[in-house]
Amino acid sequence: MTSALVTGATAGIGLEFARQLAARGHGLVLVARDQARLTSVAQELRAAYDIEVETLAADLADLAQCRTVEARLADRDRPIELLVNNAGFGLKHRFLDNTVDQEVAMLDVLVTAVLRLSHAALGPMAERGRGGVINVSSVAAFLRRGTYSAAKAWVNSFSEWAHHEYKPQGVSVMALCPGFTKTEFHERMQVRRGDNFMWLDVEFLVRTALADFDKGRTFSVPGAQYKTVVALTRAVPSRVLQRFQSMGRK
Repeated sequence: MTSALVTGATAGIGLEFARQLAARGHGLVLVARDQARLTSVAQELRAAYDIEVETLAADLADLAQCRTVEARLADRDRPIELLVNNAGFGLKHRFLDNTVDQEVAMLDVLVTAVLRLSHAALGPMAERGRGGVINVSSVAAFLRRGTYSAAKAWVNSFSEWAHHEYKPQGVSVMALCPGFTKTEFHERMQVRRGDNFMWLDVEFLVRTALADFDKGRTFSVPGAQYKTVVALTRAVPSRVLQRFQSMGRK
């Protein structure tokens, strides 16, 4: 049984990745901050799919706790075949309306943790000649929407480079770029969640992402509407795109 490690695994996109990977027969290592929720999700998945499930309670904004996850990824005796860097959060307010500590915490989770966990995972994967990493980015990476977009742009750039760097060694890296998705993400930001055609179903999102990963793609942008958005960002001037930076914050 191959094992996958999923961060932010108790809700939203991370939970759906855990469910769909479990349905494929993967053993799981689930990472999130809340041990009670981790235990509940682990019990659900063991009962539904008869797989092995480990849990690691860790706040990835805390370096010491992040290192415990790194150590699990680097364990050659218990190899992880797939890392899903999904943990993340957004800030409702604009840059100067947030504290610098809030901004740094977001950066630590969206960028530093992705770098550290990828570094821990890619070494053993390259040695074995197989494995993969899915980094959950965002369509926001293609827009000008403050530090969240800047962090996700880093994830895209890093993922694209790593995909080409390690593909010859049998390791695939893909950036998943969701648009608005029906999860807890926006509720945690204390902003209104929509329900129109721009809002993706999380089951569809993850199913599409895994299909794209199986095909060896560098980027996955689920939904025709968001493929169109990404295409438009390449044609529309940056000053025009910046006018839409408040979308999804109300």
